[in-house]
Amino acid sequence: MLTIRPSRDDDIPFITAIYSYYVLYSTSTLETIPPIADEMVSRRDDVLKKNLPYLMAEDDNSIVGYAYCMWFKPRAAYRYAVELSIYFDKDVCSKGFGRQLLNALLEEARLVGVRKMIGVIGDSANNRSINLLRAAGFSHVATLKSYGWKFNRWLDVILMDKSIGEDDATAPE
Repeated sequence: MLTIRPSRDDDIPFITAIYSYYVLYSTSTLETIPPIADEMVSRRDDVLKKNLPYLMAEDDNSIVGYAYCMWFKPRAAYRYAVELSIYFDKDVCSKGFGRQLLNALLEEARLVGVRKMIGVIGDSANNRSINLLRAAGFSHVATLKSYGWKFNRWLDVILMDKSIGEDDATAPE
C-alpha cells in the first residue's frame, strides 16, 4: 500500500538516486549532469521555504518516489502558478502510484493557495508522463518543438496545465 508523506532531510539520498537515474538514462528531464546530494538539499529547501509541498511516496516502508511543485516564475504576478515534478524509482513505474502521488500533490498545492499547475514534459514521446497528467485532468497547452538537446537528438517539450484552485473569474485573497 502506498503511503504519501511530507519529505524529510533523511530522504535526500533517495531523492538524489531516483532523479540521477532519469538524468542519466531518460529524457524525462532535460538536465544532463546528475546533481549531487548538496544540490538536491538546496532545491528541496527552496521549495519548502516557499511553503510549497514536497512529498514522498513509500511502499512497504521503502521510498519509491517523490513529487513537489515550485513557482512557475519568480515574479509576484505568477505566485498562484506552479510547475510540478514527479519521479519514481524505475522499478515501480506502471503500478498506479503516479496518480496517487499526483493527486496528493494537487491537493497540498491547493491548500497553500495554488490555482494553476503546469507540467513541463521533457520529451513528446514520454507517453507515461503525458498520460498521467491527462488522466488527472491536465490539458495540453503547447508543444515546443526541438527545445532540448539530449542523447544526440532534439527533443520537444510538452506543456500541460490544470486549474486547481478557484475559477479564473475569482480574485485571489
